Amino acid sequence: MSYLVAMLLAGGAFMFWLDGARAREFATTLVQRYCKNRGLQFLDGTVVLARIGVRWTVEGLRVRRMFRFDFSLEGAGRRTGFVIMLGTRLEIIDDGLPDPESVVIDVPDASAGKDNKVVPFKRKDS
Repeated sequence: MSYLVAMLLAGGAFMFWLDGARAREFATTLVQRYCKNRGLQFLDGTVVLARIGVRWTVEGLRVRRMFRFDFSLEGAGRRTGFVIMLGTRLEIIDDGLPDPESVVIDVPDASAGKDNKVVPFKRKDS
């Protein structure tokens, strides 16, 4: 009887590990695509498990994992974002940057100083 319990526990642990490996693989692929679409450089090419928990959904109890990833805006500097996976499904990806549509670019008035050839731009991360 104890052998059967040990085998069930080992099988459960293996399934939990396999589900985590699948979720990490999906998270890495999703972050790669996300960074490519946003014009970010995905550093290290991997995600790191930061937090794990459980969540009750309409399908039942699911494992919720938060992975961290590092990225760069212009090839210099390192920033951290996160992706949350509910089982093997994406819940959210966040890089902490404003949406590209909400970035405001200031263009100076053309009549104000014709000698000024510098156009000031606001940085993406401000």
